[in-house]
Amino acid sequence: MARKRKSRAVAEDAKWSAKKQKQTQESSEESLPEGVHHYQTLEEVPWDLQKYWQQGYSIFSKYDEGIWMTDDAWYGVTHESVANTIAQHIADAAPSNKAIIIDAFCGAGGNTIAFALSGKWKRVYAIEKDAATLACAKHNAEIYGVADKITWFHGDCFELLGLVDTNPAATVTSLKAIASQYGVIFASPPWGGPGYRSSEVFDLESMEPYSFSFLYQSFKKITSEVVLYLPRTSDLRQISKFAKEDTKTQVVHYCTYGTSRALSAYFGNWKILKS
Repeated sequence: MARKRKSRAVAEDAKWSAKKQKQTQESSEESLPEGVHHYQTLEEVPWDLQKYWQQGYSIFSKYDEGIWMTDDAWYGVTHESVANTIAQHIADAAPSNKAIIIDAFCGAGGNTIAFALSGKWKRVYAIEKDAATLACAKHNAEIYGVADKITWFHGDCFELLGLVDTNPAATVTSLKAIASQYGVIFASPPWGGPGYRSSEVFDLESMEPYSFSFLYQSFKKITSEVVLYLPRTSDLRQISKFAKEDTKTQVVHYCTYGTSRALSAYFGNWKILKS
């Protein structure tokens, strides 16, 4: 009888623990901003995000410490090892007079955090249009201990930098002035959905909502040092059209587990990048 009672007690403890864990998860979810999640089990994750969630530790190594994500952010976040390599490349190759970096589409903060961790920049400026995604980036930067190195902006990067006339009142004149003199711009824009995966050579002018030419021609009004993070199958001929005469535009593929995730095109006066 004693053995049965012990088994029953163990079962009750396990049941109670599972119930408490579920309550804790639900309580945690309720305290998050609307649209923000920290999925802890596969069963919680929408089916179309499950393959991304299963890569969670390669995306954010500190995921279990409470990383926040929106569902849309899973599609665009840069894997941590790639973000760190890009950050180091930019830090090593940037002209000596460049002291700040602008992450024009900061998303959930993967690249922004890597720039702050690099130790290169006097200030990292991060811009995000979606309020819930920006909340994720701020929270995630806290987890990585670099929030004090970053200034956040909620809004359209083209409006904030005064690159379009749609909303002149939104322009942050001081940011535009600082960026013009001391800044480089990194942009990981939306690619317009997963259609690029089926293209042997991806037409960069088909990106939505911003074409490649619009992105480059807009950002070069601020600074000549621009890095664009693009699909791995991007048409290199389209990129080469914007290379300055008698100069080379460096293009680097960034890989994980032997597979290219994406490429970055470095426009401007960069030092030669080293692997």
